[in-house]
Amino acid sequence: MAITADEEGKAHYALRLDDSALPLNGAVGKTVRLVWTGAIRCVHCQRSTNKSFAQGHCYPCFKRLASCDTCIMSPERCHYAQGTCREPAWGEQHCMAPHLVYLANSSALKVGITKPSQLPTRWLDQGATQAVPILDVDSRLQSGWVEDTLRSAISDRTSWQAMLKGDAAELDMAALRTRVLAQFEPQLDALRAQWGADAIRVRSDAPRRFHYPVQAYPAKVKSFNLDRQSIIEGQLMGLKGQYLILDNGVINLRKYAGYHVDFSVVS
Repeated sequence: MAITADEEGKAHYALRLDDSALPLNGAVGKTVRLVWTGAIRCVHCQRSTNKSFAQGHCYPCFKRLASCDTCIMSPERCHYAQGTCREPAWGEQHCMAPHLVYLANSSALKVGITKPSQLPTRWLDQGATQAVPILDVDSRLQSGWVEDTLRSAISDRTSWQAMLKGDAAELDMAALRTRVLAQFEPQLDALRAQWGADAIRVRSDAPRRFHYPVQAYPAKVKSFNLDRQSIIEGQLMGLKGQYLILDNGVINLRKYAGYHVDFSVVS
């Protein structure tokens, strides 16, 4: 699903269907149906595959592409400088480029990293209700090292079940940024001594607030699995993160990238 946010922070959803995009906000409150045809095509090479790896890849692409390497999930393990990147040109474009470190409030306070061009999409994908950038760095590796430093005190994960049960308690994100930067000043100065005085730069952006189109949150979160249940139907109660919230369960659509699914609004 593609998600954008307007100036007031209201999230707007569109479901990518072949070459078109179906606006979804208007479907909230209506009955929807998803039918998996049984087909899966690799999101990179388009070949048919019986099983999806790393959110929509066939096994050969999963093993070959730099975007599927373990350092994508653990950027502090980036090995580009060692000359062992699977695709050096891809790494030069995507990893040896400016990144930022942020704080977000999805299920609770978390730390994360992304490219500046991915904001606010990254926050919306995580179902964050609040977020604020805190630091700029020059590469993905550096952002990973900073994130690894901060997560000794702040989680880098979202509890998706808690996120889908309601909005997290409101936090003073500007004050938290100030507190985190003060708490970790010695460690950040040590990294600056290693990389250069201007390698880690403090951001002063105003915090963002986001609102999702949800009529009702589930009291208990039940997750659908298309591999086990090829037809899913229910009343669409809301959209948050990459999840459809139905009256009888939730489904993470990003998990099924590459699956051929027929989607319809029944009533």
